[in-house]
Amino acid sequence: MFNKRIKIKQLLLQEPESQEVTVMGWVRSFRNNQFIALNDGSTNNNLQVVAELGKFDEALLKRVTISASLKITGTVIPSLGKGQKLELKAATIEILGDSDAEKYPLQPKKHSMEFLREIAHLRFRTNTFGAVFRVRHSLAFAVHQFFNDKGFVYLHTPVITASDAEGAGEMFRVTTLPAHNPPLTEDGTIDYKEDFFGRATNLTVSGQLEGELGATALGEIYTFGPTFRAENSNTPRHLAEFWMIEPEMAFCDLEDNMNLAEEFIKYIIRYAIEHNPEDLAFLAQRLADEEKQLPQDKRSELGLLEKLDFVLNNNFERITYTQAIDILLQSPAYRKKKFQYEVKWGIDMQSEHERYLVEKHFKKPVIVTDYPMNIKAFYMRRNDDGKTVAAMDILAPGIGEIVGGSQREERLDLLLQRMEAMHVSAEELWWYLDTRRFGTVPHAGFGLGFERMVQFVTGMSNIRDAIAFPRTPGSAEF
Repeated sequence: MFNKRIKIKQLLLQEPESQEVTVMGWVRSFRNNQFIALNDGSTNNNLQVVAELGKFDEALLKRVTISASLKITGTVIPSLGKGQKLELKAATIEILGDSDAEKYPLQPKKHSMEFLREIAHLRFRTNTFGAVFRVRHSLAFAVHQFFNDKGFVYLHTPVITASDAEGAGEMFRVTTLPAHNPPLTEDGTIDYKEDFFGRATNLTVSGQLEGELGATALGEIYTFGPTFRAENSNTPRHLAEFWMIEPEMAFCDLEDNMNLAEEFIKYIIRYAIEHNPEDLAFLAQRLADEEKQLPQDKRSELGLLEKLDFVLNNNFERITYTQAIDILLQSPAYRKKKFQYEVKWGIDMQSEHERYLVEKHFKKPVIVTDYPMNIKAFYMRRNDDGKTVAAMDILAPGIGEIVGGSQREERLDLLLQRMEAMHVSAEELWWYLDTRRFGTVPHAGFGLGFERMVQFVTGMSNIRDAIAFPRTPGSAEF
């Protein structure tokens, strides 16, 4: 069998007892024509392989270049070098794939994040992105573990949909109609009856509405899949394609919703800390080195690991939107006119406002509730004051909003009023309204942007570095 090998991560945990093993991986460096640093992606730590001088053909050794892939069989022996307890004394070396070192774009030096995004197909091979994507894997696994243990049903909601859950209109259209000469109706608009689905469709912006259908039959469901926003936004916090986790729970109010979201965030962070200690330690050091280049007032007060521990060990602060606005209006930042955007009751808080509340005022994650009705979606439950809705956002240090959710409006008459006021078609959403006609229940849910969570846990400053192949305006290369 070809793949009778041991992974380097597993091998490095063993004691050197002259055991014979086979390893495979890519060359990270080759020193003195004798010492090969081999990495197979299971860990950032390389295995030192010793190619005894005079034992191997010179023509073979010339092919041991950066990123060449090797199959090596040898004996595990104690290492005389510092920082490693074992190394592999090579008996056989087989070149599985050559690499032209002069053309290979990842040279043994520090590369900028911008450059690495241009070669996203190779950036997994760096220590930084190896660590990021192993942590991302653990977080994704923890998502399923958390909801499975709580008895939630994993629901696959459609990627292609005819609804705009957010009412924002920033959607990617899905069509098979010709772009240059589409069929038109008598009034000159595009005739979508001629399209594949017989109507206008788009890539989903959220699985929430379909998720509510599942929750009002199965009790508790969650979705975890790709969502899309055609928002022409070039910021470190936005992507055109990103992954969302969206639980929906029947027989659940806003407080239940907040409790679940806080428990969920702490669970997946704890899972990553327990299962990826080496990767997080590497990323923490990377972030510390990066912040040394910043002015003192721009540096984080806590290191990455301290920040994660702080989230785990503190209850999230819970305040109303009205309280949040009062805090901002009374803040030194407002008095000194340091906010770029205005502060008054009724605004949709900007990232600078959210980060002030989290990083300067409370210095811990904050849950803001009871937002003005006029800045929130049609499906959120109206509060008794007639001005606010039972919404909640969770704000995290460094990135602002990480979770958005609400108790849903279960009262058919009030939901219809809100839809009419917001020009949301009740006729098109007849299927959604049926959940209120046939056994309606109090229910709630939230959405967590997975890349923002990955960004938070890994300390990456740009969300484009939290997903394998970022989709942003003007960028769909790979």
